[in-house]
Amino acid sequence: MTSTTIKCSAAILAALFTAGAAHAGVSAAEAAKLKGELTPLGAERAGNRDGTIPAWNGGLTAATLGFRNGDRRPDPFASEKPTLQITAKNMDQFADKLTEGTKAMLRKYPDSFRVDVYPTHRTAAAPQWVYDNTFQNATRATAQDTSAGPVTKGAFGGIPFPIPKNGAEVMLNTQVRWRGAAWNQQSSGYQVTADGRPVLVHTVNVDNIAPYYYREGSAENFDGAYWMVRVATSAPALRAGEAILGHLFVDESKTATWVYLTGQRRVRKLPNSCCDTPHPTSAGIVTFDEIETFATRLERFDWKLVGKKEMYIPYNSNRLLVPTKDTDVLGPHHLRPEHVRWELHRVWVVEAELKPGQRHTSTKSRYYVDEDSWWPVVADRWDANGQLWRMPFSIPVAMPDIPAVVGTAWGTYDLLSGTYFVAELMNSSKEQYRLLPKPLPEKHFSPDALAGDSVR
Repeated sequence: MTSTTIKCSAAILAALFTAGAAHAGVSAAEAAKLKGELTPLGAERAGNRDGTIPAWNGGLTAATLGFRNGDRRPDPFASEKPTLQITAKNMDQFADKLTEGTKAMLRKYPDSFRVDVYPTHRTAAAPQWVYDNTFQNATRATAQDTSAGPVTKGAFGGIPFPIPKNGAEVMLNTQVRWRGAAWNQQSSGYQVTADGRPVLVHTVNVDNIAPYYYREGSAENFDGAYWMVRVATSAPALRAGEAILGHLFVDESKTATWVYLTGQRRVRKLPNSCCDTPHPTSAGIVTFDEIETFATRLERFDWKLVGKKEMYIPYNSNRLLVPTKDTDVLGPHHLRPEHVRWELHRVWVVEAELKPGQRHTSTKSRYYVDEDSWWPVVADRWDANGQLWRMPFSIPVAMPDIPAVVGTAWGTYDLLSGTYFVAELMNSSKEQYRLLPKPLPEKHFSPDALAGDSVR
């Protein structure tokens, strides 16, 4: 080798080392499964052997007659009755299809907590252009190792890794799951104390845009900001006027969050909107990485793909939206079971083990990700003593007008203290999840705009 060749080779190696290893997408032959045995988003198209999980036939894409944008979405399966009730008395018969957190809740509250199982409906869907982008992502997207953990590169407008090969790819898929490109939601969050008393933590108006899903965009022009969110708090009186702003990037080390506190009358950038840092809109009750079951960066954990499994999970729970008051769905120790619909679905099971030298309040977690929608529906979390500690959850709702399955109410059950937190309850809201005809301008999501509007 010439000295010039050696220098070039060294430069290439140095560049690769700096950039981190990249895990390539699947082959064109494997991607072709997305137009055959797999759904366009990567789930198994066929049902299960017992017939308890049906084949996917395109999902639910027709809104209920009379539905208007912003209304509470009707229950498309309102006439159905549970085919099975799982309680503390019979849970052992179904233990292999229940998460550890669900079993712990059944044991802790044997007289009130139950799992009402309904017929399974595979309602998840997306527009054709999202399917087309997902097909392209399958071969072009890579997961690049960085100081912030694995980061998606080369994907846009669809699921990055519809045929995942490891746990990190599954969790990166949840980061950009399809829920629309722009929407507004009005909701409230509550802490329910160990003695069963609901305490209003916030009532908020939330504007959202998802530039990753701008139809006119492309992978080449995407700057990495996949979601921008602006939250304005109106209640309780003590917190009225507070606001929070988030710019979320696929490279989570670039994610930035700002808060406006009325007592200080200025916008402050949060130094660490990540991981086990308490989240401001929950009054510090849940952590950043428990928002909607899972959020934020991956570098503190090793991510193991356990595999795919049939599990009972909350799903198509539009019945949760039917009551007209938030307090109607809040039980003393958990959401009232008559308002939560459970179904049998296949989920990806991913375990997160804390890496040596890293710090986190939960040293181990297990996530259950719906194969059809890539929504992380339920999780189990253990504390530093190895005790099963917390059960984060999201309650998926069928939204055929988008079309999508979208998690609405989310929260965390504390299995040790007996308290729980739930956010995005929309029962008392005038409007719920309203699609915007076009995205709000990005300047609406700037710290300056937040400062200008957040004057009490």
